[in-house]
Amino acid sequence: MTSAWRASAAGSSINIPNILTLTRILLTPLFVLSITWHLLGYALFVFAIAAATDALDGLLARWLNQRTLIGAYLDPLADKLLSTAAFVSLSAIGVLPVWLAVIVISRDLLIVLGIAMLKLMDIPFEMGPSNISKWTTLTQMLTICLALLSRDADFLLYVYDLTAGLTIVSGLQYVYRGMNLLQTGAKPGDGGDVS
Repeated sequence: MTSAWRASAAGSSINIPNILTLTRILLTPLFVLSITWHLLGYALFVFAIAAATDALDGLLARWLNQRTLIGAYLDPLADKLLSTAAFVSLSAIGVLPVWLAVIVISRDLLIVLGIAMLKLMDIPFEMGPSNISKWTTLTQMLTICLALLSRDADFLLYVYDLTAGLTIVSGLQYVYRGMNLLQTGAKPGDGGDVS
């Protein structure tokens, strides 16, 4: 692929990474239906494809120089949608513990509420996951796959604990970052702009 093609596609919102992200969003209902119908092998297959699109879209966006603003918003939205759908549906049929689903969804809601608050207060911030957040997402995806593969294995209890721990630490890190942004960005009389 030539660098001219990469550069010409960089400004377009319709590109390969964004199509992969949209594919992940469209696969989410199919995954939930598979869980609902207790087709766990099929659900694992659909989830594996969706997880692969998550890995590929970011790599391709960097490699093809096709990072877009819509991609920066769509990618985490697709991740949250897939993760929430997976933890809710799998805990509903008893494959995952409810307490783990509550922790994962609470963290995601906390992040969404924090972003909404920063937007409402007109405080500028960059959308980008931290390293701990990336590890948390990877661990959550792995937890879902392992739960679908071997539902009654004893080692899953350790996997659940690890996932819960990373999710909590990641959530606390987002709270810390958000509080710093609120403190530096919402000084009295400046309208929330960071100089």
